[in-house]
Amino acid sequence: MKLTINGKEHTVADSESATPLLWVLRDHLGLVGAKYGCGVAQCGACTVHLNGTPVRSCVTPAAAAAGKAITTIEGLGNAKGQLHVLQEVWIEQDVAQCGYCQAGQIMSAAALLKQNPKPTDADIDSALSGNLCRCGTYIRIRKAIHTAAARLNGGTAV
Repeated sequence: MKLTINGKEHTVADSESATPLLWVLRDHLGLVGAKYGCGVAQCGACTVHLNGTPVRSCVTPAAAAAGKAITTIEGLGNAKGQLHVLQEVWIEQDVAQCGYCQAGQIMSAAALLKQNPKPTDADIDSALSGNLCRCGTYIRIRKAIHTAAARLNGGTAV
């Protein structure tokens, strides 16, 4: 089975087709940015993009991702290794506390900004409602998304 991850094609054993995408990414390909949180698609720590849409990789069979563009937090920036604006802002604003859920938060936020370049607080809350943060950094997450949106739209930080 061939999977296109972060713009590169990877071949994984066909026997892994029913294996959740999360485990193929982490255990077989060494892409450990997506985290195991709950295993039932409720927390968002494992969020990746399939053709630009955020999905929970803990419940997505690897075979369901074949033929689709898979983007992980490791591939969110550009091919030259530059971070995505969300990743830059997350670092600048010290958004993360423990950091465990943050890759999933960023992946959901990136999908939101691609679809809605000027989200309101309500838009952000709705788009990230399935991403849980046990440390409660939701206010910092929201502020970072607004800052990234402003930068993407040619403005300055909020």
